[in-house]
Amino acid sequence: MPKIELTHVTKRWDKFYAVDDLNLTIEDNAFVTLLGPSGCGKTTTLRMIAGLETPTSGRITIGDQVVFDSEAGINIPANKRKVGFLFQNYALWPNMTVYQNISFGLTNVKEALPKIDLEARKAAALLHALQRPDDVVKTIQECVDKKGKLDENKAHIKLIDRYEISLYTAKELMGCKLQDSMEPATVAKAKISELEKTLAAARQKCAAEGCELSEDFTYLKNGKPVTSVRKLSKEEIDLSVRRVARIVKIGMFMDRYPAELSGGQQQRVAIARTLAPEPAVLFMDEPLSNLDAKLRLEMRSELQRLHLETGSTFVYVTHDQMEAMTLATKICLIDNGVLQQYDAPLTVYGRPNNTFVADFVGNPAINFMDAKGAQNPDGSVALTLLDGLRATFTPAAPLDLKAWFAQTDAAAEAVRAAEAEKAKSKGHVEKGNKDVLFRHHIAKVDEEEDFGDEVELTDEDFVVGVRPEFLELSEQGALEGEIYSAMPTGMETTVKVRVGDYLLTGVVFGGVLYRIGQKIKLDFKGGELVLFSRKNGRLITQGSLKLQ
Repeated sequence: MPKIELTHVTKRWDKFYAVDDLNLTIEDNAFVTLLGPSGCGKTTTLRMIAGLETPTSGRITIGDQVVFDSEAGINIPANKRKVGFLFQNYALWPNMTVYQNISFGLTNVKEALPKIDLEARKAAALLHALQRPDDVVKTIQECVDKKGKLDENKAHIKLIDRYEISLYTAKELMGCKLQDSMEPATVAKAKISELEKTLAAARQKCAAEGCELSEDFTYLKNGKPVTSVRKLSKEEIDLSVRRVARIVKIGMFMDRYPAELSGGQQQRVAIARTLAPEPAVLFMDEPLSNLDAKLRLEMRSELQRLHLETGSTFVYVTHDQMEAMTLATKICLIDNGVLQQYDAPLTVYGRPNNTFVADFVGNPAINFMDAKGAQNPDGSVALTLLDGLRATFTPAAPLDLKAWFAQTDAAAEAVRAAEAEKAKSKGHVEKGNKDVLFRHHIAKVDEEEDFGDEVELTDEDFVVGVRPEFLELSEQGALEGEIYSAMPTGMETTVKVRVGDYLLTGVVFGGVLYRIGQKIKLDFKGGELVLFSRKNGRLITQGSLKLQ
């Protein structure tokens, strides 16, 4: 499977930048989720890689092939990119059976394909099955009802799945009548002899043409497959349909119509149809959003299994951060068309690049606390937060705050200089949807209306981020609070604790009951709390917080 690379990819409509100078590498066999709020540019990114949307500028590579390059004038159409697309709307043909829906795209394929001896391949598949005649008989007899009547359709499906063969081969195997014979081994032996002659003749014919047959009966010349422009045969189409039906477990629904299926089953059909042409990359645009909560959970598990079984590269668009966390090998978090973070899910959760990432990922949401302070000689940071409460933040790794601010200020100045230089270039269009500093939310009992008033921020202004699981309620806690709300779910309880005018959210594991108004004590545990600069919103470090 190929690696996907996006280099300085931009998509704009007039002054609106849907995607702004995106650089991204999606590794081979990765499961990447494009995550972000509605309108952030994630679907546009997906559509540009797939070829459904033309970028304004930049370069996109899939494997060794450049599929788009604005400077070189390259733009390979979507149907030539070997990619599959799964939409939010399953778009199944209502007048076609499940089988017809899956096979529809395969019947239109006409391209350079390897030359295959399909009769020899079928003979080899039959030979493999007939070498265990008792197993064939047992499989067929499993489809006999209580009245002794054989359900042939069910038997065909059983044989197809058991031996990974086509329907045509399964019918021929049934035609051997092993299940009706007193000595199935004898019947099988006669058929095996006939099949061995067929295979020998096929090899002779291939050799007469100066070729040899590979293990899957492809014609090889000088070690390379012989190809010709042709359509797929009915046998090849059926093998592909049955292969994907096995993967998504819908083999028994082949003769049904979409209206006769549940939402989850329709979703599986849509996935099977997308997988049938064996795309190098599979794109999915919120494919589970139409399903109920329980079914979504089940389908997430199925998609994980599907990713491992197919070995394909999956690129998945969602605004559901729980979906992104549970499915992805990497999360690409976008806001206002700009890449915010591209990391493994637990890295995005535990070490967010900035306050936007910290706020967007996590349910319940992270607790933010504005703080003022300065670094002590020992490297810790003395802070004042929650209206006068004193605390000490101890970094998990050595930290020089002065050097950190100097470095980030220099980086910000370099970005501004580059943007000013770019603004001078011919054809440059100023970004209408300006990038602004994310305004993090401080939860309070009486919420104040935010008028967006400008506050003069300095290097002494910080934001402390505490995930709910790091808020510890115990009798030994250093801070007094009051239960504002408690929501038990069985396995855990989500509590909101009032501390003065502020509300802090915590998660308590186990069957603990709290009453509203109950006085409690709390503390901040662990060394994975996060410290941000309030001036630029960026992550400074992780560490622990001790209340004084």
